[in-house]
Amino acid sequence: MSFLDASSMTGGYGAADILHDCTLKVEKGQIAVIVGPNGAGKSTAMKAVFGMLRLRAGKVTLDGDDITALSPQERVRKGMGFVPQVNNVFPTMSVEENLEMGAFIRTDDFRDTMEQVYDLFPILREKRFQNAGELSGGQRQQVAVGRALMTKPKLLMLDEPTAGVSPIVMDELFDRIIEVARTGISILMVEQNARQALEIADMGYVLVQGANRYTDTGAALMADPEVRRTFLGG
Repeated sequence: MSFLDASSMTGGYGAADILHDCTLKVEKGQIAVIVGPNGAGKSTAMKAVFGMLRLRAGKVTLDGDDITALSPQERVRKGMGFVPQVNNVFPTMSVEENLEMGAFIRTDDFRDTMEQVYDLFPILREKRFQNAGELSGGQRQQVAVGRALMTKPKLLMLDEPTAGVSPIVMDELFDRIIEVARTGISILMVEQNARQALEIADMGYVLVQGANRYTDTGAALMADPEVRRTFLGG
């Protein structure tokens, strides 16, 4: 069984299903990327894994535990960290206060984790007393990822982490994501920049209309002529 095993997920908002028998799996320390056209159900699939969407069918397990019936808050305690695409920082709080908010479920001393976040994102150490709302888009994304890391997640989920940032910042964020995965944390990521995301992906999932169209390693999907033509612009 995979570390994260979200199998045959079917569900949506209200009566209409958005996901149709969708399956996502991530191994320990792997980077798995969900790509596909707009409206393919990518973010919906991520929300289903995190428990923000009620499934009519399917099952989600994390590290062998069935978490299908758990709330998002309970899933955080089980080891999930989730960074939404928007509204993912507290703008009127300092960088350090944002990180402290990420440690809300912890009863131990979290200073070591905060130091690890600052080592991963040195600019945050520099701006730790500045309000998050005053930072650039890329720096805010670093705060959001750092806050999620403060929970010491086993699985980190990122919804469009490079949305609205420059190509240079995108490359830097991807480098940091690779570093996080190397520590043994599994990564599940939705990304519009499909080509760049698949370059760093161990596994890739191409969704179309809420269903799996292609599933393979990132390298194999990059090399597939049909995937390249249809989803990667040739």
